[in-house]
Amino acid sequence: MTQQQRPQPVSGIAPPPAPRRSADWMFGGVYGTVLASALLAALDQTGQDYTPFYDASWVLVTAVAAGLAHGYSHHMATHHEGGAGHRWRLLSHALWNEWPMVVAVLPTVLLLVAAGIADWDSYTVTAVGLGLNTALLFGWGAFVAARVGHRIRSALLIGLADATIGLTVIAANALIK
Repeated sequence: MTQQQRPQPVSGIAPPPAPRRSADWMFGGVYGTVLASALLAALDQTGQDYTPFYDASWVLVTAVAAGLAHGYSHHMATHHEGGAGHRWRLLSHALWNEWPMVVAVLPTVLLLVAAGIADWDSYTVTAVGLGLNTALLFGWGAFVAARVGHRIRSALLIGLADATIGLTVIAANALIK
């Protein structure tokens, strides 16, 4: 097709991306929760000083960086011609759509901050955090599956499949350490 044969929006600018659906929230939620679990496991090193505030900041910074990278890559993959203002609107919209990933790491960040305030030991915090994130993965899967129309049994099985990712991180943590 030539440029003249393609249908053009009336204003000459492509419309902004559609609002996020439940399945897209699940992607960000699962991705962020798995990311938080992996970082929690990796940052807890036996024999080294336990630094929960430092760890919390790295979990949050990594989630924001991953969200920015993911949003930017989506923007570049769907790049449309237009002026700088149009590109900035599309890019900022793509980045804004990554908020579920950042929100999904907040339970881990809050757990680490609480651990720093209450002076909890690293083994307990890691075990509780990985268990919490596994439960959250189950919740993400079951809730979103039910919301998009799956029957309860199917939704629970999808939640269980998501929780298996968390169990895999727990198993890997135990084997590696």
